[in-house]
Amino acid sequence: MPVRCGERTHLCHGCQHPNGDAGYRVRGPPSPPWLHLIARPDSERVRHDSRFRESPVTVSTERKHQRQDLAWAIAVGGILAVSFAALLIFAWEFAATLFLIFSGILLGVALTAMTKLLKRVMPGPHAGRLLVICVVLAAMLAGIFTLGGSTIASQAAVLSGTLKAQVVNLKTFLESHGFDASYLDLSAIAASPNGTAATTTPTSPNVSHNLPSAGAIASGGGAIVSQTLKIILGTVGAVGNFFIVLFLGLAFAAQPGVYRKGLIAMSPAAVRPQMEALIDRISSTLERWLIAQMITMSVVFVVTWLGLLAIGIPGAFILGVQAGLLTFIPTVGALVAGIVILLASISSGWVAVGSAFVLLMAVHALESYILTPIIQREAIDIPPATLFAFQILLGVVFGVWGLALALPVMAIVKVILVYLREDSPQTTTIQA
Repeated sequence: MPVRCGERTHLCHGCQHPNGDAGYRVRGPPSPPWLHLIARPDSERVRHDSRFRESPVTVSTERKHQRQDLAWAIAVGGILAVSFAALLIFAWEFAATLFLIFSGILLGVALTAMTKLLKRVMPGPHAGRLLVICVVLAAMLAGIFTLGGSTIASQAAVLSGTLKAQVVNLKTFLESHGFDASYLDLSAIAASPNGTAATTTPTSPNVSHNLPSAGAIASGGGAIVSQTLKIILGTVGAVGNFFIVLFLGLAFAAQPGVYRKGLIAMSPAAVRPQMEALIDRISSTLERWLIAQMITMSVVFVVTWLGLLAIGIPGAFILGVQAGLLTFIPTVGALVAGIVILLASISSGWVAVGSAFVLLMAVHALESYILTPIIQREAIDIPPATLFAFQILLGVVFGVWGLALALPVMAIVKVILVYLREDSPQTTTIQA
């Protein structure tokens, strides 16, 4: 309700000030950026009487408008709350599919970023540069699998045997010191069809050499078929997901402007300029981060491979590949890669273990204190504790997908929050 001009909290916007000023500036607290979503178009009404007197009709009308505004705000707020809850339920139910689509978007952004970099030395149409990028990447992958396929397969087999042997040694060491290490019994887990430890029943001497019954043969055959189907379905699912991500990435990279215009067209006409600026900022952030991430992954792969090769640890190439790939996952990826490398180096002696540990510390220092500050500081600047907490949250809720894609999701959320904070008004100016 308007009050007299002489009072400290002045809400009158159209009067003649006692000092003779016809208009003045009212400075208030900043309005939240989402205020326009719940405010009615005609919600701002000013009622004023030049003699500072209000009739009962005016007061009643003002209160009626206030009640209508409150009801409108409650209704819109309830709709937004229900919509947000429905969105969370949808994300929970279809998390794997959403993250798969998001992976395809990231691949498309990466290809677009490389195409833009190639434009500096190779002017021409976007499709031609994208074709060159795809041919170069395909040739590199084909060369790696053709020339080093046998080496990778042999090193992977050696590494698998080494890791299994070291797990058995670790189990024996823990049991000798009084710890329960039954969860490390790989042979029992592998022998059981359902993944649990198999139990054996003693047999009498006179039936120990009898042939198995038909039921035992049928159950054993069913277990073999079940395990085979699981392996086949897992392989088909992984290959299918790979081709889905590849197709989405190529489609997004081939025509990025079409999908950008589609997102802008889906937004309300009043906020399309803001939506366009926000999409451009998110695209720029993801492009810079992906380029920096690819450089970091390549450096970590080369340094780890050459270092392990110099130390003499078997499977140096495949260990370097997994270290470079796991660099995509901050904190957790480096930890997993380090544990695998240390387990693989135990067979070469404790000197090799110490050397591998020193190499891991050097690679970590190179990534944390040289590559990240120089390359990635301009792309994404997120505190490590915040990122790690967000990783754990998405990992617990969405599994491996959430753990692997926590950083780009966090980057998008940060860009949106920063944009909303910059776009929110700081002062409200009303003149008569």
